[in-house]
Amino acid sequence: MSREQRRAIAGKLRNAPEQPEAASIDQMRAGFAAFMSQCPVPAGHRETPATLAGRPAVLVEPTGTPRPGTILYFHGGSFSLGSPRTAMGLTANLVLRTGIRALSLDYRLAPEHPFPAGIEDCLAAYRSLLADNDPSSIVFAGDSAGGGLSVTTTLAARDAGLPMPAGIVAFSPGLDHTRSGASLVTKEEADPFFTRESMGETGELYLAGADPAQPLLAPAVHADLTGFPPVLLQVGTNEVLLDDSVRLAERAREADVDVILDITADVPHVFHAFTDTLDEAGQALDRAALFIKQRLA
Repeated sequence: MSREQRRAIAGKLRNAPEQPEAASIDQMRAGFAAFMSQCPVPAGHRETPATLAGRPAVLVEPTGTPRPGTILYFHGGSFSLGSPRTAMGLTANLVLRTGIRALSLDYRLAPEHPFPAGIEDCLAAYRSLLADNDPSSIVFAGDSAGGGLSVTTTLAARDAGLPMPAGIVAFSPGLDHTRSGASLVTKEEADPFFTRESMGETGELYLAGADPAQPLLAPAVHADLTGFPPVLLQVGTNEVLLDDSVRLAERAREADVDVILDITADVPHVFHAFTDTLDEAGQALDRAALFIKQRLA
C-alpha cells in the first residue's frame, strides 16, 4: 500500500459531508446511502429480491453455478442506517471471491426499532435458513454494526439451543456499547471516520435506554463465547473500534475457540469497501474468502 493510497482514503473520509446536528434520521440515512454509493460494486454477479423470516433480503449469486453453501450477510450502519444496497460492494466481493451465494438481510433499524430488534431479525433469518440448510453450510458475515450482529446473532442462536453456523467473518465490527475500549481514545486522532462522541450519539439510538453492560450489547466485554464456531476478525489500526476486535479475540481464546485476529496497519474503518483505491482492501477480502471456503469445504 502506498502513502498516496492511504492519504487518498483518509482525505475522502475526513472530507465526507457531515450531517447537521439537527438532521433527521431520514436525512442521516440518505447521506449514508449517498456516501456508500461511491464504493465500487464489482460486476459479474446477480441480485434477486428475496424474503427471510418476513424481512426483505437480497440474494446475491455468481453468474455461474454457485459452490455449495450460504453466506448470511449483515450490513453496517451503526444499527440505524444502511441496507443490503449500501453493503453490496462487500457482499458481491465475497460472493465473487468464494463462488458461494449470499443472502443480505434488511433487518429492522433504530431508532424506530431499537435493541434487540435487529438481533431478533437476524436470528429469525438464521432459523429460516436452517429449515432447508445444514448449519455446517452457513457462514455469518458482516461489516461494522453488521459485524457486531454476526457475533451477537451467534450468541442468541447458541442460547436458544440452535446449532452453530460454520463460521463468522466480521469486518471492523462494533462489539462494545459500553465504549470502554482504550482505542476509543488512543485512535481518535487517527480515525478519519468516527470519534468517541459520534459513536456515543449513534449508539444511543440503538440502546434506547438499555443497559449496555450485557453480552448482546458488549460481547467484547461480557460474552462467554464457549461453543462458538471459528471466527475471523478483520480490523485496521486507524480505528477507534480496534480494541473491540482485540478484546473479542481474547475472549475467544479464553473460551478455546478458533479465532484469527487480522489487523491491517494504517487503514480505516471497513477499509474493505475501497477496492478501487486501496490494495489492502482486496487482499483482506481474499483472506476472508479463503476463510469462508475452508469453513464450507
